[in-house]
Amino acid sequence: MVTSVIGLEGVLGLMRKILILTAGFGNGHNAAAFSLRDAFLDSVQDTQVEVLDLIKLCYGARCELVKRIFLAIVNHTPRLWGCAYRAMDQTSIMARLLRRLHKLRQELFRILVTTEPDAVISTYPAYNYIIDQIYESYRERRFHKITVVTDSISVNSIWHASPSDYYFVPNDLSAKVLHDAGVPPAKVFACGFPVSPWFYELAQTQATPVITHGEPKRILYVVQHGNGASSQVIEKLLAMPEIELTIVCGPHPKLERNLARRSAHAGKRARVFGWTDRMPELLATSHLVITKAGGAMVQEALAARCPLIINRIIPGQEAGNAALIAALGVGAIATSDDDVIALVRNAFDDDAKLWHFWKSAVTRHSQPDAALRIARVILEKMGGAGPNPQPGSASRETSTRPSAAVSFPAILEPRKPLLCDFHTHTTFSDGKLTVRELVDFYGQRRFDCLCITDHVAEQSSLIGRVANLSGLTMHWNRIEEYFDTIAREKQRAWAKYGMVLMAGLEFNKDGISKHSSAHLLAVDLHTPIRPEAHLKLLVRTIQQQHGLAVAAHPHVMKGRWDRDTLYLWEHQDEFAGLLDAWEIANRDDIFNPVGLQRLPYIANSDFHKPKHIYSWKTLLNCEKHPDAIKQCIRDNRDIAITLFRDGDAPAALRAQEPAIFAEPASAFHLDRGQLQLPFAA
Repeated sequence: MVTSVIGLEGVLGLMRKILILTAGFGNGHNAAAFSLRDAFLDSVQDTQVEVLDLIKLCYGARCELVKRIFLAIVNHTPRLWGCAYRAMDQTSIMARLLRRLHKLRQELFRILVTTEPDAVISTYPAYNYIIDQIYESYRERRFHKITVVTDSISVNSIWHASPSDYYFVPNDLSAKVLHDAGVPPAKVFACGFPVSPWFYELAQTQATPVITHGEPKRILYVVQHGNGASSQVIEKLLAMPEIELTIVCGPHPKLERNLARRSAHAGKRARVFGWTDRMPELLATSHLVITKAGGAMVQEALAARCPLIINRIIPGQEAGNAALIAALGVGAIATSDDDVIALVRNAFDDDAKLWHFWKSAVTRHSQPDAALRIARVILEKMGGAGPNPQPGSASRETSTRPSAAVSFPAILEPRKPLLCDFHTHTTFSDGKLTVRELVDFYGQRRFDCLCITDHVAEQSSLIGRVANLSGLTMHWNRIEEYFDTIAREKQRAWAKYGMVLMAGLEFNKDGISKHSSAHLLAVDLHTPIRPEAHLKLLVRTIQQQHGLAVAAHPHVMKGRWDRDTLYLWEHQDEFAGLLDAWEIANRDDIFNPVGLQRLPYIANSDFHKPKHIYSWKTLLNCEKHPDAIKQCIRDNRDIAITLFRDGDAPAALRAQEPAIFAEPASAFHLDRGQLQLPFAA
């Protein structure tokens, strides 16, 4: 039995197991699923949580193809989607289609029998039908079947045609829809939409924006799937000298560059983001958001107390979101680009009278603690007390807002060799997990030290420019956000997991051939370093910050398709005395020549996706403190490498890319080698 860094309470009590099922068709389902997971894990120690996208797990590439077709229909032929939505609402076509998903039914059956969860929460309605099919001819269901509805007002019948024990809906208007459809009121809870707990933390620590004379009005313009950014809207907004405009366009580098060019003339009054995990902060600090009526976006704006102007509505579930905005009086619906501009002017005219009306309404209806409230009710129904945030009280967890430094004890007795990974990537470059998700992923596996090293490439070379355009490296205009995000997570990683988190970079110095290519890791940076400098200057600059300069995968890689980077190895006569360490192992490759040369070494996963956790890692016998960890590597004593294997998850589940195993630090494990899920009984 393994205890958590938090304490023994969770292990000594009743261990409750919760399975959350989601699907990547639209942003709302995943947003709700992972927000609920965070609410359970952040607030309760004796609960184990898994989030699984079983549709993607079972059908892989076919699922991605269906998703692309779905998005194409929704975005380019919305009327066709509206007809399909109404057909699903009025017929049993969905139930008939789901009966054909034999592989999904078999896999879900295996998971339910193997893990015996106490509750199964569905944020995507298809799973309820599958569960009914499993248990109609098998045996009595012994877990709570719970549905978290992610739509408002226009709630399709597929959400409730397959009965659940409890339903959680975003608001009273949606609850009435279920009541009118025959769902008993005692089963329906209007607790709000489960947004990230970060919204609740911001609500406790950050003052809501106000409009004062002479101060700029901050507008957030969110470009989502199928919502093309109008150059006319951007130009007219920036023509108002009192407007500061922030544009978020998602992971679309070409669109991001075009928008940056269009708004460059406004200077500091305009900012353009591609993908960003700072949406809670951007919403909470904006006076107004312009966006389409997507479910997750609308609910996050409500949680952040930010009035909305809707500039596009897709028939179906988005019609309900637009109706919600009108019913609550928290914003307005625009019918054209000119209407968007007119509504913005009206909102701020006459001493912002209309804006103050919207702001008052959105403040009344905001529920940033919805995920915590839902978790509390679910745990109560399962027979145990859950998180119960009090309005105005501080979060139980250490604040996750940015901090310049983390206070570590001056001396810590080593309880065991420190398990470390100094080479990992996030969605800031070409990784699959966000910074927060990566911290939880490693923290739940009891790592002691993690360094995040997203790729950066120089703009002065053609290869570097291509890498930046492809999205495989982090664009330099996101470097401040990158360091702020890691700084915010440092406190949480230490408070929650006892894990040291470091900020780093991987400098891509790619040439035409493998002999002219080098990748250099910078471990534990405090300020950004531009990648244009030559390698030796980069090394000196890293070390001036008391960071480590490490040669990444310096030898021939046999276990990967990536191009080799041999420049540092072939010039070791120049760099052996400069570098702090060399990777002796990277993911599945081990470089014997590095050991034979007696060079200082570390081993890393080069983590990009969840299955990369099963790879080479570094073990250090030193104090758990950043300075002690770095000095141990420089001295290259009391250091070893190990292949990380926890042995608890089936290979099929290890291989899945987007889902994260929400294995809490207090989880118990079976003997290695048994083919079980992490919370298998």
